[in-house]
Amino acid sequence: MARVYEIAGMIPVIDRSAFVHPDAVIIGDVVIGPGCYIGPCACIRGDFGRIEIGTGVNIQDNCVVHSFPEVTVRIADDSHIGHGAVIHACEIKRNALIGMNSVIMDRAVIGENAFVAAMAFVKAGMQVEPNTLVAGMPARMVRTLSAQELEWKIQGTDSYKQLAVRSINSLRPVEPLEVEEPGRKATDELSAAPMPLTDIKNRTPSEPD
Repeated sequence: MARVYEIAGMIPVIDRSAFVHPDAVIIGDVVIGPGCYIGPCACIRGDFGRIEIGTGVNIQDNCVVHSFPEVTVRIADDSHIGHGAVIHACEIKRNALIGMNSVIMDRAVIGENAFVAAMAFVKAGMQVEPNTLVAGMPARMVRTLSAQELEWKIQGTDSYKQLAVRSINSLRPVEPLEVEEPGRKATDELSAAPMPLTDIKNRTPSEPD
């Protein structure tokens, strides 16, 4: 069971089909929708302002989601929040991707299908246009995203939806084995995660998918 806390009479709401890792922390006025994946050591703090997380969202390891009074954080359906990102008092539109260790500041809006590159710093109040890539510190618009990139993002988010189901059904604490068992399956045989986008782009046309 995740570490879920009431504060000032506000109890988090977590859909029964969402997976929240036991080492995640969920506090106060937080609503987590169906099919979400909340990773280990993520911290979602609805102690100052409300946090709404839509359907099929993944918030990965070590992310922080927080707000301040009278501002609601909204993370729309199918958004993908990479490891270590900080989401603060902002809005993430549908199917957006927030890269690893990026920071999204107060009242910024990340448009539908937009990508924020890893390590980017999105300034307070910035409006990121739909279907675009932003990168840098501070973040600036780089270009419009390709259809291939958007499809890759959808596949990645779908893999986290599947991971949520797999985790609900099979994740459990165990004692480690002392010796690797014979015929041990590789992790990639159990996962539907896509390969890195750079690997896909570097393939020759004759290579199979």
